[in-house]
Amino acid sequence: MTRFGKQPERAIEELGREALLKALKDAGIQRRDVDEVFCGSLFGGTLIGQRILRDIGMTGIPITNIENACSSSSAALREACAAVAVGRAETVLVIGIDQLTRLGGGTIPLEKTDIEVNLGFAMPALYAMRARRYMHETGATSRHLAMVASKAHEAGALNPYAQFQNRLTPEEVLASRMIADPLTLYMCCPTGDGASAAVVTTQKRAEARGKPVRVAASTLQSGLYKTGFRDMATSELTVRTAKLAYEAAGIGPEDIDVAEIHDAFTSAEMMYYESLGFCGKGGALGMVERGDTGIDGAKPVNPSGGLLCRGHPVGATGVAQICEAVWQLRGEAGKHQVKGAKVALTHCTGGGISGLDHGACAVHILTT
Repeated sequence: MTRFGKQPERAIEELGREALLKALKDAGIQRRDVDEVFCGSLFGGTLIGQRILRDIGMTGIPITNIENACSSSSAALREACAAVAVGRAETVLVIGIDQLTRLGGGTIPLEKTDIEVNLGFAMPALYAMRARRYMHETGATSRHLAMVASKAHEAGALNPYAQFQNRLTPEEVLASRMIADPLTLYMCCPTGDGASAAVVTTQKRAEARGKPVRVAASTLQSGLYKTGFRDMATSELTVRTAKLAYEAAGIGPEDIDVAEIHDAFTSAEMMYYESLGFCGKGGALGMVERGDTGIDGAKPVNPSGGLLCRGHPVGATGVAQICEAVWQLRGEAGKHQVKGAKVALTHCTGGGISGLDHGACAVHILTT
C-alpha cells in the first residue's frame, strides 16, 4: 500500500500503480502472471482500474471495477477469492483506491436522491446519534470514546503508512473541537488519499512464495431495509456477516488474535467489539478501560491505527486492512507487531443510505 494522507499533487493513477507494483514484488510474480484484476473505488471515476493498469502494459485481461461505498475493495477481494476458488483464474490482483482531496474537503458526499441525505443527513451526524444511544444504553462516557482515539494514535505513531503519526492523550482528544456531539475532531477519521493492493492465488503458488496466508472466510452482506424503529446501539449487519465468517472459517471470536475493524468514529469501534462477539453488550467499556484492545492487550484491535489514524481513503480501506492483517500474520508489522498472531479478522462497512444499518459489510478471516 501507499502511505495514506493528503496527496493532491499526485495523480490518482500513480497512487494505484505504486500499490500494485509493491504487491507484485511482494508476491514474487510478474505482470504477465496476473489473470484478472478487480478494483474497488468510490470516487475513482470511470474505468479507474483500466486507467491504473494501462500505462504499465497490463491490458487485454478481465478488469472489473467495483463500487460498494467504504466496502468497495473488500467486495473486490471477495470476487477475487471466488474467481480463484472456482478455477476461473490462478492469480488475481485486487486494488483499492481513492483520492478524497479531489472532492475539496468536508464530509463525504452522499447520494442526494436519498430521502435522508436530502434532509441534511451526514455521516458524522449519524454516528453521533448512534453514539448517544449507545452511551444511554451502556453507560459509556465521552472519556471512553476519547480513550479509543488515544489508543489509535498510539498505534498510528508506530505505523509508517499512517496518515497521523502523533500521540494524543484522552484529554487532548476531548479538548479538540466538537464535530457532532459527542464526537470531537479526533474521534472522527480523516479524509485522505491512498491505494492498497493484494494478490490472491492458489495454495500451490502461494506456498512457493513462502509464508502463505490463507483466506479462511470471505463474507459480504447488505443491510436490511427498515422503515420503522432502528436499533442504533448495535450493528445487526455486522453481527450477521461476522456469524457467517466464523461459520465458514470454523472458529469463533475467541480465536481471533488481531482485528482490523471499521473505526470511522470511536463510538463505532466500541459498538463493533460487541457486534463481532469480542464481548457482550456493554462489555466494550471494560475492554477499553483495561486496555484489552491495545497492541499488547488481550484482544488487539486496529494495531495499524485504524481508520482514525492510518486514514480512510474509502475505496482503499478494505484492502489496506488486508495488508495489515497479512503483515501481522507474517510477523512483518515492525514496531506495531502483535506477538504470536495466527488468526486475523478484517471488518469493513459501507453506508450512507436511508433505512439500512449500513449498505454493505465485509468480514474476512485470514490464517497462517
